Amino acid sequence: MIMFILRRCLQAALVLAAVSFVSFAVFRYVGDPVSQMVGVDATAEQREQIRHDLGLDQPFYAQFGRFVAGAVQGNFGLSLKQGRPVGELMRERVPATLELSFVSGALAVLVGVPLGVVSAIWRRSWLARAAMALSLLGISLPTFFIGVVLILVFGVEAGWLPSFGRGETVALGNGWSTGLLTLDGWRHLLLPAITLALFQLALIIRLVRGEMLEVLRSDFIRFARARGLSSFSIYFRHALRNALVPVVTIIGLQLGSIIAFALVTETVFQWPGMGLLFAQAVAFADVPVMAAYLCLIALVFVTINLAVDLLYLLIDPRVRSKI
Repeated sequence: MIMFILRRCLQAALVLAAVSFVSFAVFRYVGDPVSQMVGVDATAEQREQIRHDLGLDQPFYAQFGRFVAGAVQGNFGLSLKQGRPVGELMRERVPATLELSFVSGALAVLVGVPLGVVSAIWRRSWLARAAMALSLLGISLPTFFIGVVLILVFGVEAGWLPSFGRGETVALGNGWSTGLLTLDGWRHLLLPAITLALFQLALIIRLVRGEMLEVLRSDFIRFARARGLSSFSIYFRHALRNALVPVVTIIGLQLGSIIAFALVTETVFQWPGMGLLFAQAVAFADVPVMAAYLCLIALVFVTINLAVDLLYLLIDPRVRSKI
């Protein structure tokens, strides 16, 4: 078990190093931040002086080495747009993104798994048909379109929910804040959370339904029926547990995707999270912010992958025997 975890940690370190190198190399060609920082009247000497002060005139390996040396210590340099430490900007935005992502992920799992089970067990019921229709809409419609429609219906026409911002928040200390402790925070959170969760919800419904149908056709389920076990025991103690083994992997990766691709939802709803910060950094060619964001997302993915691997060991004893 210990060697298994150590191997996964080594793989995670290699992935983070590769992501850091690729992101830093690619983002050097997205634009010239100096042109964004100075006006059109700036002289060539002034531009060169700013480039020298920022270290942008150094070779690539020198810039990347300085970035890695700082990143290991948790220092990603200064934002070229705001002139503030990138780590400080990230700490300010992380609570909003995690809040939105976890609520969206919980909504997708808590609604998607039961609907997938129901649509597999009672395939001809109206609830199963409604669940499949919802999954089709969630997969077919792009996230930004869903967000715009929800804003139009519930924010503009009905006026029930706010359509932008995070609302009232409560400071918890150490720069951490949350809107989950206020009614206004929940009102601001509902529309972006539903928007971000709908695609993941649709995917989970279809995945759980497909896995349940496959398990229900297996021999051990027929044997359980022949032994006279109750339907509840067959469906939820035997079939669902075996169906969740491959589902756990997909759910884990989708939770990482929610955090990684929340930038579309955050941009539509002007949610003050890391995704919106990244979108603004792309427009300004703010390389330190973009590189730090991708490194953080890579860290999220490798952490979730490690957690999924450990869950495998708990769910399926066959996996433990192969380690």
